[in-house]
Amino acid sequence: MTHDDILSENSFKFIPYNTGMPHLPLPEYGRNIQNMVDYCVEIPDREERTVCAHAIVGVMRTLFPQNVGENGDMKKFWDHLNIMARFELDIDFPCEVVTADTVNPRPAQLRYEKSPIRNRQYGRSLENIVKIVAMMEPGEERDRLISMIAHQMKKLLLTHNPDGVDNARILRDLYNYSEGRIDLDPNRYILHEFRDVTPVPKGKKGRNKKNRL
Repeated sequence: MTHDDILSENSFKFIPYNTGMPHLPLPEYGRNIQNMVDYCVEIPDREERTVCAHAIVGVMRTLFPQNVGENGDMKKFWDHLNIMARFELDIDFPCEVVTADTVNPRPAQLRYEKSPIRNRQYGRSLENIVKIVAMMEPGEERDRLISMIAHQMKKLLLTHNPDGVDNARILRDLYNYSEGRIDLDPNRYILHEFRDVTPVPKGKKGRNKKNRL
């Protein structure tokens, strides 16, 4: 037999690296037990498959006695067996085991507000804040929050109309948002004027974004 024949017969059979092998759901049990579980899942006869599963759990108990629960409880092993079987092991488990939903629960579905936004330039968050502040007891804290909200509303409107906004409109929107609970006289309640403080770079032309104070 020539050297080439030997190479052809062996077909370059090398020991495979773990990085090129299937992922282990529970690496602490090792590749050999995982192979046993994979074999067990593929057994066509249900009774034989169940016997095999019990045998695997027995091996797991021998190798990892620290996982045995109180009074010899084996539930942890059966849970791990089901996980390693990727929840595809069809047998009569001797106890209730974890499922895919309990191990990897689905995130709760996000709820979206379906009611229309009165003024998109303000956003829904500000609309909700106004409702909360409107229900507060009259006092210094409530007045301070109302002032902050009104000036924030003015800033938001200025982003859409940089040339200026009507203060009376802002107070009217605030009145409508609060269902009449926040009623400010535009002749007496004065909102700050905001000015552009963004420095203009030398030698550059074009319209710059404006920062307002």
